[in-house]
Amino acid sequence: MSRIGKHPVPIPAGVDVQLSGKDFAVKGKLGQLSMRLVDDIEATVEDGKVIVQPHNDSRRARMMWATSRTLVNNMIKGVSEGYTVNLEINGVGYRAAVQGQELVLNLGFSHDVKYPIPEGISIKCEKPTAIAITGHDKQKVGQVAAEIRSWRPPEPYKGKGIRYAGETILRKEGKKK
Repeated sequence: MSRIGKHPVPIPAGVDVQLSGKDFAVKGKLGQLSMRLVDDIEATVEDGKVIVQPHNDSRRARMMWATSRTLVNNMIKGVSEGYTVNLEINGVGYRAAVQGQELVLNLGFSHDVKYPIPEGISIKCEKPTAIAITGHDKQKVGQVAAEIRSWRPPEPYKGKGIRYAGETILRKEGKKK
């Protein structure tokens, strides 16, 4: 019995859930998302809750039970509250700015890195060393954050680079005399 899958997903006010066959769609104030459920999983909407159950007792059905429940929960939370990932930039001269539909990063290269902002994602730079990525699709927000971080991941000696807010960098000792 799945410890995660057995809990029903509550539907908050202002969120509309459509379930037709294996197609699951959610619409809320921040946008709409849809996905197709795996054949081994059944979902039902009862009493303002989404209940996800395995269709049979196969190994794949048991594996996908909690995964499907978590994906449904992420969709419902995304269209009602949204997701935010914060990035911090460390390094002399490293900075970021939003210009139109592009994020412009100065990361010590001979050129500026220009990252086009995807649809459904909003990026804000409150300070030149802080980036806030917001959207209603959890996977897309995390992917954009990972792509931005990949331009200059933090290095272990001085900690320079782009890191997630709250991420700890394991530092190495420098040269010894």
